[in-house]
Amino acid sequence: MLVTRQSVSLVSFFMVLCLTFGTIQAQAEWPQVTTSNDGTPISYEVYGAGEPTLVFVHGWSCDSRYWRAQLPHFAKNHRVVTIDLAGHGHSGMTRSQYTMSAFGEDVRAVIEETDSRSVLLIGHSMGGTVIAEAGRLMPNRIIGLIGIDTLENIEYPLSREELEKMLTPLENDFRTGSRQFVENMISSRTDPQLREWILSDMSAATPTVALSAMNDMMSQYITGEAAKIFDDIRIPVVTVNGDLWPINYEANRRHMFSFDAIILKDAGHFLMLDRPEEFNRELENAINMIMKKLE
Repeated sequence: MLVTRQSVSLVSFFMVLCLTFGTIQAQAEWPQVTTSNDGTPISYEVYGAGEPTLVFVHGWSCDSRYWRAQLPHFAKNHRVVTIDLAGHGHSGMTRSQYTMSAFGEDVRAVIEETDSRSVLLIGHSMGGTVIAEAGRLMPNRIIGLIGIDTLENIEYPLSREELEKMLTPLENDFRTGSRQFVENMISSRTDPQLREWILSDMSAATPTVALSAMNDMMSQYITGEAAKIFDDIRIPVVTVNGDLWPINYEANRRHMFSFDAIILKDAGHFLMLDRPEEFNRELENAINMIMKKLE
């Protein structure tokens, strides 16, 4: 078996991460379950202490494991909550439709269950739309939104025909179609083992859940709801993005109370996994930017 410096480095990284994560895990409460507005069980975990509370929301066909490299860092100074949205991870799968508004209710249920009062919502990819929904539901508890590689242009002019073209490969063969869909979002510099883990994990998602969520999320761009939702949210928004897609600052600022972005050069869609140390520093910066706006 050929052992390269790259593979040794990756193994060492995951060993340290697992040891650190194990320490944080031992200090955390047991995984818990609450009930969303429609009765669906929602799994969540709580780590650390300190305000504001950071609530991490995963993206499409992912789950709370995608934040594993953030937990040891942020639980030192904050109460950290991770959530599995309905149909993902260890949460229930009883819905006939998986919508952004229902996912927002999942987040609200966990925030209310944990009695979190001063909350920064952090959402990756689809999670950016979900935290916007949750922010609209809980204006008195949410003090800011942080999108992770998301919300590049909330006025993006998507057509129904373009959406159908996007969904067709997923409907025909979800495992193959989802791998092809996600692969284009992963940086060419990503370690091959991490790349394969992401592709294998996301392509193993439940197709009915994934297709329903994708259709509802992208339909918001067709109807204009993706932008309109921010007209009702009077809190600051900051994103930490890779540079795969350009950001339309003017479009976002037409609807958001305030909007700023931090860009990681040459970063792919899964920057919190791919470049965790750099990402954590920039997420700290995003948190500080929001807190300064609230002073």
